[in-house]
Amino acid sequence: MGVIRWLLNAGPTVFLPMLLFVFGLFLRIKVGKAFKAALMVGIGFTGLNLVIGLLTDNLGPAAQAMVRNFGLSLNSIDVGWPAASAISYGTTLGSLAIPIGVALNVILLIVGLTKTLNVDLWNYWHIAFTGSLVYAATSNFGLGLATMVVHAMWIYFLADLAAPTIQKHYGLDGISFPQGASAPGFVIALPINWILDRIPGVKNIHWTPETIQKRLGIFGDSAVMGLIIGLIIGSLAQYDITKILNLGITTSAVLILMPRMVALLMEGLSPISEAANQLVQKKFPGRDLYIGMDSALAVGQEAVLSASLILVPVSLLIAVILPGNTVLPFGDLATIPFMLAVMAAVFGGNVFRIVIGGIVDIAISLWIASWIAPLLTIAAKSAHFSMNGASSISVLSDGGAWTTLLIVGLGKVLSWGGIAIIGVIVLALMIWLNKFHTKRI
Repeated sequence: MGVIRWLLNAGPTVFLPMLLFVFGLFLRIKVGKAFKAALMVGIGFTGLNLVIGLLTDNLGPAAQAMVRNFGLSLNSIDVGWPAASAISYGTTLGSLAIPIGVALNVILLIVGLTKTLNVDLWNYWHIAFTGSLVYAATSNFGLGLATMVVHAMWIYFLADLAAPTIQKHYGLDGISFPQGASAPGFVIALPINWILDRIPGVKNIHWTPETIQKRLGIFGDSAVMGLIIGLIIGSLAQYDITKILNLGITTSAVLILMPRMVALLMEGLSPISEAANQLVQKKFPGRDLYIGMDSALAVGQEAVLSASLILVPVSLLIAVILPGNTVLPFGDLATIPFMLAVMAAVFGGNVFRIVIGGIVDIAISLWIASWIAPLLTIAAKSAHFSMNGASSISVLSDGGAWTTLLIVGLGKVLSWGGIAIIGVIVLALMIWLNKFHTKRI
């Protein structure tokens, strides 16, 4: 437990490079090459965190200002994924998420029920999140542990299912995204894409950063688009001219810097991914291996970032007009790119469809997050999380995922029977995908 706590405190920028270095040596990569690859991954993640922090620090106050200006009043505040992860790992149950997730991953790899080797240990907080919520609802510690196992299985299944689409669209050979906030978007995007393909006129709308730039000239350039979107958000926040311009430059910088940071990260991952696949092909001929990584690898794409920035003010509008919603989007407004990362691959980078899919996803997420708010508030109190005077909290990303509703809902209502039903379903899906399914989606 002490080692796990140290890893959690160190954060992904420290222990992920350490893990990848050891993994590289296991794959018989030369020490110098393994060290350089791991170091580049650490540098890439540090750069990504800096850029995401830049976006968060500037979008957060702008969102608060918009809320005040439009007089929005909703009962539950969206505290964002950083707070949700702290709450999840802050419980005794949550601290077991990493060993449970790793052990299950190894077992599923050995028996051939997943292709994903998840090295993104930090993001096991997603299963700690649902486990803690079920524990808060039922006070059953064992049921909370079972919830984490079943949720992890769902994440591995969705990661494997979406991997071919992700690899093709983003050019990330041998990579999958076993992340609880982004993987569920694959299932939402598929029917939306199918419907849009069958609407006359709409099916022919195809906006990509390239086509936008071609039609709009300089105004379609990603840097200029970022500037314009930032200026619009700053104006809605009713900033003075200096702050509006600063926000414009910041959003422009994010659109340019994010892809650069992803490129650094991929520079480190490539040799490790190649060596891992060579080993698998040697030991298990005919089997594929995916390296499970954070969907941060995809959020730097221009289409994802552009659509996400458009959806920031749109999300606040949806929150106001959506019947039954009690959650005020705030902390996770800067997390929207992660929620859209897998969906964007299904939509082929079509900005129009990403925005449409994002609107549907955010509306669904707000409903689920509203339902989950009382349980998350209980879990936060048990983890001694400071709510800064808020009487009710929720989180838009994980709190609004359909997997959270499915797992926590049935776990709360049917207890062991509900978790068992979901477990049997996902086990059957994993067997179908890895033993019988040959068509690539």
